[in-house]
Amino acid sequence: MLAAYKGTTSISLVREALYGATQRGLDISLPLQQARIDPELLGSANARVCASAFSRLWVALSDLLDDEFFAIDTHPLRRGSFRLMCHATIGCETLEQALRRILAFLRLGLDDLYGELQVEGDLASIVIHDHGVERRLFSYGTWLILVHGLLCWLGNRRIPLQILSFRSPRPEDDSDYRMRFCEHIEFAAPVSRVCFDACFLKLKVVQTPETLAAFLKDSPASLLVKYRNDASLSAQIRQRLRNHPPELWPALDEVANQMRMSSSTLQRRLQAEGISYQGLKDNLRRDMAINFLGQSDLTVCEVAAQAGFQETSAFHRAFKKWTGVSPGAYRRSNPGAQPPDRQFLL
Repeated sequence: MLAAYKGTTSISLVREALYGATQRGLDISLPLQQARIDPELLGSANARVCASAFSRLWVALSDLLDDEFFAIDTHPLRRGSFRLMCHATIGCETLEQALRRILAFLRLGLDDLYGELQVEGDLASIVIHDHGVERRLFSYGTWLILVHGLLCWLGNRRIPLQILSFRSPRPEDDSDYRMRFCEHIEFAAPVSRVCFDACFLKLKVVQTPETLAAFLKDSPASLLVKYRNDASLSAQIRQRLRNHPPELWPALDEVANQMRMSSSTLQRRLQAEGISYQGLKDNLRRDMAINFLGQSDLTVCEVAAQAGFQETSAFHRAFKKWTGVSPGAYRRSNPGAQPPDRQFLL
């Protein structure tokens, strides 16, 4: 059961994804229904949805808007654009050639944002130009997910990001960006850009037209989940904990010993990442519960047990504290058998 864990996405990103549709006066009830997201969650500041739900929302909004870029840009990225971009890069020799082709493709498809590759010595940078107009953080982040996610897949490995800066101010909760990209992000920066080791540009493109079909079938979920940042200490600890049921999770001292550091050092490093060990465990139990609630074959009592609660009432209280809503809001999003997920980019 733990192997099915895919993480969660904050409700603030769900609202950001819906922004373009609501600004156009479109009815968002259908894409929310197709994504299996209860509208009640939109009013809760701390709510989160499972990664698969956000993936389904991206597909549903792409259909509604005929735009795979959430109506962020003044020019829509028409349905099927990402598929064409994949086909345009699959025959490249190196990741540098593929990246330059990705940037050229998106510059043709979008008006407001475009990227420029700069290489200086051992450092490669992608500068995200915005014509001098500060865009929403969601705009830069979504553009980068498309570019970084595709590049990682083409090389069949995550490309670690060393430096990331956004022109937009820091949001109240930046955990989604740190979890997806890298731990240290500069906000309200003079320019939006991402830097990584230039050696990755020399890697060969290993994907083929045969592997492309499976990748497109799994997108955008693969873009959101597969190439997340796993280098932070908190991510490493979460991975260790996911290998065991909650009732067997070790104490802080034991975790510190396993990671060959003192308890005070572990606490200090987690604090620098904006979380405590107890908070990390609570967040993981919350995310596990959200994912389990999306499985229609599990009762709320069974979800409580899977999340490490001996009493269902205690689970209800904890879940309401974590998310601001009851487990029922998540269970109502999955009332029974659902139609199969639609493919992202047709």
